[in-house]
Amino acid sequence: MTAFFEMIKFYRSLYFSKVFWIVWTILIACYIIAYVFPWLLQIFNVLLVVVFLLLVADLFSLYKIKNGIFARRSSPDRLSNGDENPITIYLENRYSFKVHIEIIDEIPHQFQRRDILFNAVMKPFSEQQVHYSLRPVQRGEYEFGYINVFVLTPLKFIKRRFQFEDKKITAVYPSFLQMRQYALLAVANRLSEVGVKRIRRVGHSMEFDQVRNYVPGDDRRSVNWKASARKGDIMVNAYQDEKQQTVYCLIDKGRVMQSPFEGLTLLDYAINASLVMSNIALIKEDKAGLITFSDKMGQIVAADRRSGHLQKLLEVLYHQKTRFMETDFERLSVAVRHQIRQRSLLLLFTNFETLEALQRQLPYLRRLAKDHLLVVILFENTETKHLIDSPAGNVEQVYLKTIARQFFNEKKKIVAELNRYGIQSILTPPQQLSVNTINKYLELKDRGAI
Repeated sequence: MTAFFEMIKFYRSLYFSKVFWIVWTILIACYIIAYVFPWLLQIFNVLLVVVFLLLVADLFSLYKIKNGIFARRSSPDRLSNGDENPITIYLENRYSFKVHIEIIDEIPHQFQRRDILFNAVMKPFSEQQVHYSLRPVQRGEYEFGYINVFVLTPLKFIKRRFQFEDKKITAVYPSFLQMRQYALLAVANRLSEVGVKRIRRVGHSMEFDQVRNYVPGDDRRSVNWKASARKGDIMVNAYQDEKQQTVYCLIDKGRVMQSPFEGLTLLDYAINASLVMSNIALIKEDKAGLITFSDKMGQIVAADRRSGHLQKLLEVLYHQKTRFMETDFERLSVAVRHQIRQRSLLLLFTNFETLEALQRQLPYLRRLAKDHLLVVILFENTETKHLIDSPAGNVEQVYLKTIARQFFNEKKKIVAELNRYGIQSILTPPQQLSVNTINKYLELKDRGAI
């Protein structure tokens, strides 16, 4: 019985290459020619024997070692949503000759990719690495399958398949890679490198903190000339921001947040930005909280800054799903009034496409802005803006540009209406959401508005 299964395993791993089928086709053609010219038959018989011997030699070379190739996949324990996540395949050639290999990695079906095929040439007893990246656009569990490695000798008649059971279930979390990037830049005082503006304070009413090196964007009025002369470099006075302020991210999970942009929904952009924003707030020694809502209230995480709080926020954000329902802002205003007693900065991630849609919810937004500093964050339709900027070549394109202009102007009216009632707002492209949110937070914090 063991021999039977070994035989099945042998046949399942054996594949004929393109070279084999080309040679076989040439041999058939030769025998057809020999039918017309019989004197060539002996030559073609010798050629057939040579090909057969080469085939046997190729077969023996590939199968003389049971485990001629070893492969394993190295991937993160969890993937970052919306980011390029590095994947590495480690290969080891245990044959005593050079081999040509093809690698097919069975990636999770959610990626819908059929191009994870790599070719390589490995020297005898050598090791090699294959690198590629995956960009998930949905949170959830992803399952990796087998690693399939097809090996050919220099003759390239036969392929032997090695299949490595490297199955793994990996969770895709909100963009923690983006969060780490911003965190490192914030700690190093280099947020301006990713577009975060340094706010020039109107005065220095805040408490003096330290003297540090000048960073592009610092207020030149803060230059400490005596320290600069001693150090031989430009030094500035740094002032300490107020701490222990409360920042809440309010995430709308209604159907308006399901519009896609570059594969991600607006909801996922809001979730990623909320994680980044919460981490920046904690670095600034403020308290970060979270509220999700749609037609009914979702998760409420009270603002805190204790150790492990960011991980708690990450887990809550990971499990958020849309309900494809109309958002109930009245429920939100009631929940905020009962749950948040202290004046806080509320960053509301939502989307209104028409002024009428905003006006239906405006009483509840005004109620939130009465007790807290409310910032309504809206998404700009970049496709509409691109259509407006592109030239019109016919009547249909003129019509489309006119409609796009109406949508664009509607967003401007929404922002103006919010400003008329003293409600802060951000109108941002999805890909710049995190940067623009952080800019607004730092601006309000430096102005002492929170």
